[in-house]
Amino acid sequence: MIRRTAKRILRRRFGWLPLYELRNKVLLAHTVPGNWLFETREVHRLRKLLPDVAPSLVTTVIPTYKRADALRAAVESALSQTIADNRVIIVDDGGGQIPPLPEDPRVVAVSLRRNTAVAGVVRNVGVRLASSPFVAFLDDDNLWEPEHLATALAALEARPKDRSYRLDGVYTALRRVTPDGREMDILSVPYDRRLAREKSFFDTNAFVARRNRALRFSRLRRHKDVMPREDWVLLYRYARHHRIAHIPVPTVRYLVNPNTYYTVWDRSLD
Repeated sequence: MIRRTAKRILRRRFGWLPLYELRNKVLLAHTVPGNWLFETREVHRLRKLLPDVAPSLVTTVIPTYKRADALRAAVESALSQTIADNRVIIVDDGGGQIPPLPEDPRVVAVSLRRNTAVAGVVRNVGVRLASSPFVAFLDDDNLWEPEHLATALAALEARPKDRSYRLDGVYTALRRVTPDGREMDILSVPYDRRLAREKSFFDTNAFVARRNRALRFSRLRRHKDVMPREDWVLLYRYARHHRIAHIPVPTVRYLVNPNTYYTVWDRSLD
């Protein structure tokens, strides 16, 4: 009876996961408690350092690690959005190298006490520090077109007659470019849960979602050779109980970066 109960619990808790991600959870589960504890302590510490400001419509979370020039460009692209009601939270992953940033009251930068090398933890800190109804994500080596947030929020704020059709998250298309500025392709794939189970076509930089308890990234310590990445895990889990849609408009300039810190860039193209 105990065995049957255990199997039933496992099917209910993890049965919706592909085997390769279930394997990651089994092998890397021991890394989660420490990461969760560190993340929570940092959120409590950093909240005390943030200035008191009125909640914005959307918060842009930018994780960074020792990439000053690229970070400045990313922040500028976030501030240049046609949606001005946008707070930008920069979370330094313990690198201690936040460059001078635009003197804009919408920008705040915080540093973790130590380097985690876990993208999920860094982004989670930013999400938990946010107080806006919507959250967007931008890595420090990528850029947004000026209409990125406006395009996403127009879909999220639409009021369908049937509230069950209200969207909880949207992702736009990616214009992927090489370090020399050459456009490689445009990645634009409509959301399909069956396809998402087997193929990663989603990137966090294109994602804007309602802020809720389900909006959190994996805390597993995923080294560069561990697939799938946090982007896939977030979308696949979030879409389980939330309505997701794709907007086939390229609003993100995604750098295929051989010097990226968290991922292996050429494998991310598969």
